[in-house]
Amino acid sequence: MTDSDSQSPDTQPEVARLQPGDTFPDFSLPDAAGDLHSLGQYDGKYVVLYVYPKDDTPGCTREACDFRDHQLLRQHGAVILGVSRDDAASHQQFADKYSLPFPLLSDPDAEFLRAIGSYGPKTMYGKTSEGVKRQTFLIGPDGKLVKSWLAVQVDGHADAVAAAIDKDLQKKGQA
Repeated sequence: MTDSDSQSPDTQPEVARLQPGDTFPDFSLPDAAGDLHSLGQYDGKYVVLYVYPKDDTPGCTREACDFRDHQLLRQHGAVILGVSRDDAASHQQFADKYSLPFPLLSDPDAEFLRAIGSYGPKTMYGKTSEGVKRQTFLIGPDGKLVKSWLAVQVDGHADAVAAAIDKDLQKKGQA
């Protein structure tokens, strides 16, 4: 643990981090149309659950479009789910504007985001604030965490996620 990871006594303790091989927590979150999505409905598929701060901002747009355009993720049949605190109307506008073919899920109260450690104190440009952390979780067909990225750099991230699926498939002898 580094000094920047330490917490003052008046802040909530950080959520215990999921480790590769841990069962990923289930969720039930609505998409822009109000349809609920849960992890269980994607059994047997890789799920890329990417958490992003805000619809239609430069970094979030690049990230969403990179996932949209990534051929290898499609070839692997990976399910891509974006999650932020934005509401259904914002998600719909964002998805329509950039032709996003995957669900954007809404967690306005950040309950699920807090539970997985993707909401809380973060530092940007030297200033600490509370908010959504850009993170990605690759969940295997068995519902277990394959890999997590807890400080995502947008450029090249979709490639890294696809490479992690390749590596997992090779480990299982399915590549």
